[in-house]
Amino acid sequence: MTLTTLRQSYQNGETTPAKVIESLAAGIAERDGSTGAYLSHDLERALKAAEEADLSKPLGGLPIAIKDNINTLGQPCTCGSKFLETAYTAPYDATVIRKLKEAGAIPFGRMNMDEFAMGSATENSALQLTRNPHDPDRIAGGSSGGSAAAVADGTAIAALGSDTGGSIRQPASHCGVVGLKPTYGRVSRYGLVAFASSLDQIGPLTRSVDDAALILQATAGHDPRDTTSLNVPVPDFSAGINDGVEGMKLGIPAEYFGEGIHPGVRDNVEKAIKSLEAKGATIIPISLPYTSYAVATYYVIAPAEASSNLSRFDGIRYGNRAANPADIIDVYHQSRENGFGPEVKRRIILGTYVLSSGYYDAFYTRAQKVRQLITRDFKRAFETVDAIISPVTPTPARKIGSCPDDPLQDYLSDVFTIAANLSGIPAISVPCGTTSFDGAAALPVGIQILAPHLGEQTLLRVAKAAEHI
Repeated sequence: MTLTTLRQSYQNGETTPAKVIESLAAGIAERDGSTGAYLSHDLERALKAAEEADLSKPLGGLPIAIKDNINTLGQPCTCGSKFLETAYTAPYDATVIRKLKEAGAIPFGRMNMDEFAMGSATENSALQLTRNPHDPDRIAGGSSGGSAAAVADGTAIAALGSDTGGSIRQPASHCGVVGLKPTYGRVSRYGLVAFASSLDQIGPLTRSVDDAALILQATAGHDPRDTTSLNVPVPDFSAGINDGVEGMKLGIPAEYFGEGIHPGVRDNVEKAIKSLEAKGATIIPISLPYTSYAVATYYVIAPAEASSNLSRFDGIRYGNRAANPADIIDVYHQSRENGFGPEVKRRIILGTYVLSSGYYDAFYTRAQKVRQLITRDFKRAFETVDAIISPVTPTPARKIGSCPDDPLQDYLSDVFTIAANLSGIPAISVPCGTTSFDGAAALPVGIQILAPHLGEQTLLRVAKAAEHI
């Protein structure tokens, strides 16, 4: 069921929140051993919340799974890392969790993820591997792979993820669900364990566009505890969602349909574009010339910010501490050496390098300038089109372990998603068919829709028209 249909079932007296929680727990016990989406779930606490649920609220009694880098009072928050596996329990609710609870939702389950959200496959989790429900030999995507896999597998009705360079949209595409990254600052980051503070954004993974709008409605809004939170009105995101695309102008960027795209991905996305055109949209070719610089720009800025953000994990302030250090320096050395996985270490080293004396201007300052050029590309494009359509990923989900010694291949899988984070605009992945790939008969494909800054209403309207094409 979707959140929308489940809420109707509550109102009709067909089921209860407690029965739904018990059903999800049974599904986790039956199926999650092979999927590996859940790191933990507190059934007793969820059932207590279910008994007290106020069904008159917008999300009354609806269970929502939470990516394990979002603090929930009394729950673990491991970030998929050995550093926090046993050493940290959240002492407070993140703003999004507080807002979900105020709307009546029940946070249920802590979802697996790439360690500290650094990865595109959930293979970088230090705790377990998450598999794609459509093919257990495939990745679920990342870094919100657990959230996407659980929604696709039926062990969660909806989930929260975080998106720094595509970490909601890419696993949503690979698992065949809806994944929404809001405008940067639309949803508070207070209580989200930071990876790259100028890029991170929390958003929903759901089974329908309507559900994504429902969760966004509950979680959006200004938060004085987050200095990057936008103090702007929150519109009704469901208003006009069924208005269709007649009369809208949709841009198709040439740079997103070049070499390297799997034919099945291209065919499905082009079919969806033709369907939107048949529904009354005008299709306009556009250019985003700085697209080719997005990946390189991201992998300067994001590791630089990660290097700074992860300095707090030192064995003193947070996380597991080395057992028998020789001195304070050895505490830092052993704790970080044993606590962080290879990808996290790689990005910390890269980020520290680009921020170091003599290299700051050559790399970090230059990357920030290119970021502005990428942002300018989108601003110019949105002067002539209402939204932009593209693939989410160049290929469907690859096989697990297929590029163990080549992280660059995973970096390039986010080539179509990164620019939205660099420019701060909203973007969504909506399923648009399946294709054969590398021995698999039918793997999901997603279509990406991008809208102007604070243009979530437009985004959701186009997404709804693209749904079930």
